[in-house]
Amino acid sequence: MSWTTILLTILGIAIFAVGLLFSIAWHELGHLSTAKLFGIRVPQYMVGFGPTVWSRKKGDTEYGIKAIPAGGYIRMIGMFPPGADGRLEARSTSPWRGMIEDARSAAFEELRPGDESRLFYTRKPWKRVIVMFAGPFMNLILAVAIFMGVAMSFGFQTQTTEVAGVQQCVISQSEKRDTCAAGDPVSPARAAGLREGDTIVAFNGVEVDDWTTLSDRIRKTVGPATITVERAGRDVVLHADLLENRVAKKDGDGEVVPDQYVRAGYLGFAARTEIVPLGFGQSVDRMGDMLENGVESIVKLPSKIPALWSAAFGDGERADDSPVGVVGAARIGGEVMTLDVPAQNQIAMMLFLLAGFNLSLFLFNMLPLLPLDGGHIAGALWEALRRNLARIFRRPDPGPFDVAKLMPVAYVVAGIFICFTLLVLVADIVNPVKIS
Repeated sequence: MSWTTILLTILGIAIFAVGLLFSIAWHELGHLSTAKLFGIRVPQYMVGFGPTVWSRKKGDTEYGIKAIPAGGYIRMIGMFPPGADGRLEARSTSPWRGMIEDARSAAFEELRPGDESRLFYTRKPWKRVIVMFAGPFMNLILAVAIFMGVAMSFGFQTQTTEVAGVQQCVISQSEKRDTCAAGDPVSPARAAGLREGDTIVAFNGVEVDDWTTLSDRIRKTVGPATITVERAGRDVVLHADLLENRVAKKDGDGEVVPDQYVRAGYLGFAARTEIVPLGFGQSVDRMGDMLENGVESIVKLPSKIPALWSAAFGDGERADDSPVGVVGAARIGGEVMTLDVPAQNQIAMMLFLLAGFNLSLFLFNMLPLLPLDGGHIAGALWEALRRNLARIFRRPDPGPFDVAKLMPVAYVVAGIFICFTLLVLVADIVNPVKIS
């Protein structure tokens, strides 16, 4: 590996680290701003974990940066309500009760006179939902802004109606071979005189201006067809006799389904690809697809653990859609900077990587599990439901829902997350996901 490659890799990792820190700070800013809006005292706003590298106190809040850029937090006074007697309960010998009271005690650290009206748990449930949702929502805003901006200014690699090459013969795509064999019929495109560099502008007399429309019409046609191409500045009409062939299956979004095939009309040419900026509507659709894929990835996460374990500790291959942690994403960022592509492509790829990271932060934090933001949101919604039902049925107000009682479950969930994070970390080091 040359010194240039090493320096570019380090630069890519550094750029991703800066983007990561900004994303974390942006997330915590959502919590901080809404907490202060609702009068909750916030003693600390920190980006990172571990020893404090720099900090400064302004007003009630200490702002700082810590040594390990793997997360961040704000500390709010009174995250959990006091015990049943209105005070912090006595320390119990039960390990589960101990967890609860440790969490309750931490929620009242640095309590000062006058803070009784500035506690988190005393705010109405809808305000607490806003405070806890604001963090992940900031990541969603950042992901959408980056994705839409790059999609509309830079674009995506897209197949066009220009001919990049003509197949010599008809080969079933399920055979996965490129060389013609004896007995293979001549491809309809070659027989019709289609040439590299032609741009198909109409099929059977109907104009086409995008690959998806053209591909769908070809697949639906078996037999004679007219193809109008733009060649050397003028329109030329070609006559082809399309054959039925075994071709790759497409899903509802027009994407190829791996290793699945269907019988359909076949012309026999390769479409040229180029990077094309998207319109606003197209960008929104692609963002929706990205969000849908993100949700599916979260749902499928447990099923990917065996393959991840095999890739980390066995001889299994690391799948392209394997879960990637901060270290793996940083390595990808470093690899992007070493690619032999124009600088604008590298910038776009880095921005897409950062957009994907922020979208993952949003989806992950919205899981209704403590200690994630979604767990606190679920607790506030449950409290609102209990109190409203009590009001409707004229029962005594049940009071705040004691989220602290769920802390034993939160420790179990946190333990699972830590184990999963370590597994991903090992896989990212010994068998990383690579880009081409």
